[in-house]
Amino acid sequence: MTPRIVLRSGWLLGIFGAIVIALVSLAYQGTRAPIERSEYQALLKALNSVIPEKHYDNDLVNDSYPLKATEELGLKKDALLYRGRIGDTLTAVAFPVVAPDGYNGPIDMLMAVNLHGEILGVRVTSHNETPGLGDRIESRRSNWVDQFRGASLENPEPKRWAVKKDGGVFDQFTGATITPRIIVKAVHRAMLYVKSHPEVFFNE
Repeated sequence: MTPRIVLRSGWLLGIFGAIVIALVSLAYQGTRAPIERSEYQALLKALNSVIPEKHYDNDLVNDSYPLKATEELGLKKDALLYRGRIGDTLTAVAFPVVAPDGYNGPIDMLMAVNLHGEILGVRVTSHNETPGLGDRIESRRSNWVDQFRGASLENPEPKRWAVKKDGGVFDQFTGATITPRIIVKAVHRAMLYVKSHPEVFFNE
């Protein structure tokens, strides 16, 4: 193969590579905005499930700041805390909580509290609990997690922060007590952490 042919082949390959890169870039630019909108809507929907719209009028998704990993929240890596405001007044915060000792692995949750230390909502976002039993912690399968709404460290009193089988106020499932017990414990632990670290959750 002569040097001229080699040079021509290299030149053609270079042009072909540039065209491919340009096409990939155009495709990325064309799909990035719809993907970002979809991700934004999905996150907003999740946040709305724990912070009702009446508690904020700000851009809930983009009003966030880093939340350090901590054992009390079950977090093994840093996450984000989302803030709800009405005007300039902070009204609520939403943050992830993980119950690391689920029956079949960690149970990921999203939780929100107001400035009075009351739970606005709890939602299970990911789990591997037994289908037909433990999976009733999902809001689409039952309203079990709604019983946390309005609860605080004083309501119920500390010794009643347990499932009814253990002398508490929270329901369990027939044939599946372990999963509800674990979630109640994780939510209570998170509430204790919120109370002892207000600077983490309500720092403006």
